[in-house]
Amino acid sequence: MFFMKINDIYKINRSLKKGIWKGRRLNKEVAINLRAIAKDFFDSLGLGGTQFDDITFTGSLANFNYTKFSDIDLHILVDFKKIDADAELVREYFSAKSSNWNNKHDIRIFGHEVELYVQDSNEPHHSTGVYSVQNDQWLAEPKRKEPEIDEKMVKRKVKSFIDMIERVQDKYDVQKYQDAHTAAKKLIKKIKKFRQSGLEDKGEYSYENLTFKYLRNYDHIKDLFDVRTQSYDKMKSVGMDYNKKFKIFVKNDELLDETGFNRLIEVEKYQQRVKRRHKRAKKWFLKGGKQNPGPPFNKKPSYKRSKSAPAGAGGS
Repeated sequence: MFFMKINDIYKINRSLKKGIWKGRRLNKEVAINLRAIAKDFFDSLGLGGTQFDDITFTGSLANFNYTKFSDIDLHILVDFKKIDADAELVREYFSAKSSNWNNKHDIRIFGHEVELYVQDSNEPHHSTGVYSVQNDQWLAEPKRKEPEIDEKMVKRKVKSFIDMIERVQDKYDVQKYQDAHTAAKKLIKKIKKFRQSGLEDKGEYSYENLTFKYLRNYDHIKDLFDVRTQSYDKMKSVGMDYNKKFKIFVKNDELLDETGFNRLIEVEKYQQRVKRRHKRAKKWFLKGGKQNPGPPFNKKPSYKRSKSAPAGAGGS
């Protein structure tokens, strides 16, 4: 079942986020902490005499369109060419380092997580709100306005990408790890290009960027990265039950040999897919919320589907 509230990814607030901002100026305590975080991260890389050009705060929390899911997007601007002539190689290096840092740390400012990113100084940034934390001034000051949102297209694209992600997860669940790994990498690249095209065309309110925000806010992007990592780990692991592995291979091979439309096989595959997705969906719903359940809800829940409807359901 697919639920979507557009306000979870798009909302125009009356003012900048209180606490983080004091009027139109960044809270001094927040600025000091953000500068320290960026400097600590950059110093930890050990890049010798290389200096960063600026530290910027961007994204929805540097604008009027923030939601409860918004991160503090902290960008460190570096001229990649000063490190190596191959800018893509440098980008991959910084991406790996910042991703590792983000996974290790959980720093929150007024309830919003700090997300580090290293940006090439020569790269254009598609945001209407950009604040220099280093120099305490706006580089692009946001204006409050109601943009036109193609809500139907956002919902359609979200639904389509969720289906693609779940199909990648299905491959992992049936232990087709090589296929899952390849499909996950391909889909990650596809989503990145999809978002970038929207940012370049219509900016942060494009349906492409809003689609990405929904997938990120509700952990679908995280699920995709998890499949990519876990499938790789499974492929490289040694000491598996090879008899069981051979049976899985034979079963999958038999399915691949099928031609034409066989209703019984298609129904079986559909039911198995529904069963896997039900388990994932139930985990997603149950993990929501910040409250501590405590007794009597401290037992591990069952993720199995009910075998029959509850008494009285369906009418009689």
